[in-house]
Amino acid sequence: MKTIDMEFDLVVIGGGTGGPMAAVKAKERNPKLRVLLIDKANVKRSGAISMGMDGLNNAVIPGHATPEQYVKEITVANDGIVDQEAVMAYAAGSFDMIQELDRWGVKFEKDETGDYSVRKVHHLGAYVLPMPEGHHMKRILYRQLKRARVEITNRVVVTRVLTGPDGEVAAVMGFDCRTAELYVIRTKAAVICTGAAGRLGLPASGYLMGTYENPTNCGDGHAMAYHAGADLANLECFQINPLIKDYNGPACAYVTGPLGGYTANSKGERFIECDYWSGAMMQEFYNELLSGNGPVFLKLDHLAEETIQEIETILHSNERPSRGRFHEKRGNDYRRQMVEMHISEIGFCSGHSASGIHINARGETSVKGLYAAGDCASVPHNYMLGAFVYGKLCGENAAAYCAEVGQAMPDAGAQAAERERILAPLSRSGGLTPYQIEYKTRRLVNDYLQPPKITSKYEIGLRRFAEIREDTASMSAGNAHELMRAMEAHSILDCAEMAAHASMFRTESRWGLYHNYVDHPERDDENWFCHSLLSRDAQGRMAMRKKAIEPYIVPVDDEERTAYQRLRVASSAEAA
Repeated sequence: MKTIDMEFDLVVIGGGTGGPMAAVKAKERNPKLRVLLIDKANVKRSGAISMGMDGLNNAVIPGHATPEQYVKEITVANDGIVDQEAVMAYAAGSFDMIQELDRWGVKFEKDETGDYSVRKVHHLGAYVLPMPEGHHMKRILYRQLKRARVEITNRVVVTRVLTGPDGEVAAVMGFDCRTAELYVIRTKAAVICTGAAGRLGLPASGYLMGTYENPTNCGDGHAMAYHAGADLANLECFQINPLIKDYNGPACAYVTGPLGGYTANSKGERFIECDYWSGAMMQEFYNELLSGNGPVFLKLDHLAEETIQEIETILHSNERPSRGRFHEKRGNDYRRQMVEMHISEIGFCSGHSASGIHINARGETSVKGLYAAGDCASVPHNYMLGAFVYGKLCGENAAAYCAEVGQAMPDAGAQAAERERILAPLSRSGGLTPYQIEYKTRRLVNDYLQPPKITSKYEIGLRRFAEIREDTASMSAGNAHELMRAMEAHSILDCAEMAAHASMFRTESRWGLYHNYVDHPERDDENWFCHSLLSRDAQGRMAMRKKAIEPYIVPVDDEERTAYQRLRVASSAEAA
């Protein structure tokens, strides 16, 4: 098989949200820098925002919120397990990024005075900024990439970051998903922007690609960071979200909430005060769903016609435009009945929770020359705007790093081993298909890892994952596209094992439903007020350790600390 050798100063992996921003900002920092943006799809229409986005969930805008208020909000929403300096780096850069996106042509909702029209969904502050025409996002980003003269390679699947003699980034390796040609790209630095691990659990529909997250985001960035030697943080803090029943997308109570919509039980009663996503909110959602008051619904039928039309314009044209067709075929009309909701499959996503490749406030991982931004990185509750801000930070800091270092030589043994691993499925004329391996892995994730978490189930799950690991030696691929699915199946299995090890390590319950551990039902701040880090040890095994919480730069008092544990609407008897 032909091998294509290339050399750049900086390689950005992933062309969705954070990746284009990282590449553009690296070139702006140093126009002479040789920057490559690489995507396994096409950068023009890839990533979680491939069809746009309906709003910013975490806009920190002067006059509406301060960076300090936002840092406190996220600290409380994430049960205190945060690096406040990293959250502050986002918050401090939020408004500048909004203004830059505005200049680029992104259309945010504004009031009659020209001020940004910020709405309240979070429990404490107001940070939601609608984008009624957010479907243009990818087109706008692509224009900036061309203006900055960033080189782009589409349809290449990156599988590994190769390191040099001192453990520093030296190359990335992958293959073309149409021709199976191998790529070895030497580089001084790399930025991983591969999004969430969205194909970890199996949707209730059973469709492999029917996921809440963009299904191309399968956790390959998490896996390549792990194999490169990087730390991953708090992987036991799963992403679990409310979604429309039988539809692979959010119900968007956080979009409709400022307009009067809310989550209700089957009696039409509101049971949570705040529809902002958090583990505590999802625990209340889960409790209501399984109670005699379930199922749970999105309630909009009490709203005025002009309000419902505004909601339909936002929700049926951005991000998931199939939503309107789904409702039409099912006979759902926001005006006449509530929309049934359910719970998504599990995944890793810092955008909605707190798990990912561990980074600091500069976007640096524990591997020299390796950076990460967006939903694959560890800054909690980051969302799209966080991917942009950290994409900028990573691009600028990686550009400065590249100016200070030389080109390292990748480990020849690791390169040869990865070549063999990639090509092995093509050499088999028969055997298990990637789809069989993936389906079995994800079904077992649902069977054994889905919260509430039980130690004995996790032990069984790890044994079954080990059996699947042996099965991968029989996995075959008939063409380059199936080869991509085979490598994704490897990444999904890596993520499943990481989720199990991390969950069993933290012997307490925290983050509501995200880490509801039946064997250890109480929150234990004395022993577990810390980050949990997962890494690859010298024997190639998954190892866990604690990392102390960095001193807070924004204090949180005792009353605020428990705000997200008081989300349930009190009954009239309780209120009295």
